[in-house]
Amino acid sequence: MTLDRVTERLARAGDWVRALQGWRRNLFAFASGAVSATGFAPIGFFPALLLGYAVLVLLLDAGGAHPVRRAVIAGWAFAFGQFLVGLHWIGYAFMVDPSAHLWQMPFALLFLTAGLGLFGALSAGLSARCWPYGAARHLLFAVFYTVSEWLRGHIFTGLPWNLPLHGWGASLAMLQSAALFGSYGLSLLTVLLGASLADLFSRPRRASAPVAMISLFIAFWIFGAICLQITPPDNVAGIRLRLVQPNIPQAEKYRPELVARNWSRLMDLSLRPGNPNMIVWPEAAPPFVLARSPEALEQIAQLTGDGKILVTGAERISGTRANHAFYNSLYMFAPGAPPLVYDKSHLVPFGEYVPFAPLLNRIGITKLTAGEAGFSAGDGPRSYALPGAPHVTPLICYEVIFPGAVTPSDAHGGRPGWFVNVTDDSWFGPWAGPRQHLLIARIRAIEEALPIVRVANTGISAVVDPLGRVRSSLPLDEIGILDVPLPAAMPRSLYARLGDLVFLGLSVMAALLAYLLARRPG
Repeated sequence: MTLDRVTERLARAGDWVRALQGWRRNLFAFASGAVSATGFAPIGFFPALLLGYAVLVLLLDAGGAHPVRRAVIAGWAFAFGQFLVGLHWIGYAFMVDPSAHLWQMPFALLFLTAGLGLFGALSAGLSARCWPYGAARHLLFAVFYTVSEWLRGHIFTGLPWNLPLHGWGASLAMLQSAALFGSYGLSLLTVLLGASLADLFSRPRRASAPVAMISLFIAFWIFGAICLQITPPDNVAGIRLRLVQPNIPQAEKYRPELVARNWSRLMDLSLRPGNPNMIVWPEAAPPFVLARSPEALEQIAQLTGDGKILVTGAERISGTRANHAFYNSLYMFAPGAPPLVYDKSHLVPFGEYVPFAPLLNRIGITKLTAGEAGFSAGDGPRSYALPGAPHVTPLICYEVIFPGAVTPSDAHGGRPGWFVNVTDDSWFGPWAGPRQHLLIARIRAIEEALPIVRVANTGISAVVDPLGRVRSSLPLDEIGILDVPLPAAMPRSLYARLGDLVFLGLSVMAALLAYLLARRPG
């Protein structure tokens, strides 16, 4: 097939998309968003994500009567389709206790993804309100889209899951640019790349913008490949970790007849032959309130008595019986000292607390985790000193997903030497959710230039170095241990120094360039 024939077919496809009207236009936007979600883990087909952004630009190109209203609907439909497919795994959480929560699943999944779709509606509506021609529209669209993604990651406690840069999960070399631009900066450039592809479907075909953006990302890939090639896998001397993955299904975790079995599994795995000096259990690993079990505390004292450290997630109760608070916490036990305790600060809505609880409880909506009372929040990331190890910052479950919000302030200990991320991804289903969660953790390691030790109840447990390389891992749904060294930290990355100022600078430059291009004659 000749180049002219390919160009003509692409142009016809673009004409067809721009000519769509009414429900066909909106259904196509929804389908395009749904297909674009295959760019995220575990499939990782990133061309689908990039072409999805190009389709949205073509739909906005159509204009017509009431362009802003049409754009808002198309933007919402696209985002709704993308979130519905990309976050479908949320439905598994409602199947842990189906008698109490299964009826909520379709409502929660649809309302959540439809609500998240409003961010897509916002970006498309703002773009259409001042839609220019040529390359200026790519820049404008990328800025509005990524600013809406930044808002999604911050308001209403935030959910920065499946951001545009996560589509590069299939290429670790490409992800290295997160150390420079951060998640939102690299997302802006990713959306700009996808938007530029719309020019390949235009008449006359304009290839300068796509070629420029593809060349830029080839440079990013070369930069990342060089970083991976020249950076040796250094380790911290004297630290030997043991990651314990008990693989206890969430529905079996707190059943009274299985509590003894679940606790024994943790202890047996920890006592297997080997020579670790630090043992890490997953989130809420003990199947009871640890501080109220003298027998369990005595066994932990014996486990750590020969110089070992035990790090474990555990539920904690503070206060009196009449006035108490629950915390999702992490304990760090060392010989001859009281345990250090970190309380999770970024709680999961409807998982660990119910917003507007008095109202929603009346109609039967309760939190997914056990117990009627919601968890209380801690006071943010902290850095802790452990004997013979670099300072560590705990991140419990989805605390790891928030760019720029994982390292503590100087008042709370300053930059650590590593992160420990304990989680229970059995809530996330058997396929997409845990893999997406692991990818996000790897990106946090790249952004902060710090290793992450990730221990998950049912997997995927892994040791990730500061370049996002998975040194060792245990797969999903497997009982086992990993005895591994602790990767060494690297110097602060550009993003670790400047944070989202990088994204702000890129956004301002893109908006200014769009303004200048839009004013250019011809």
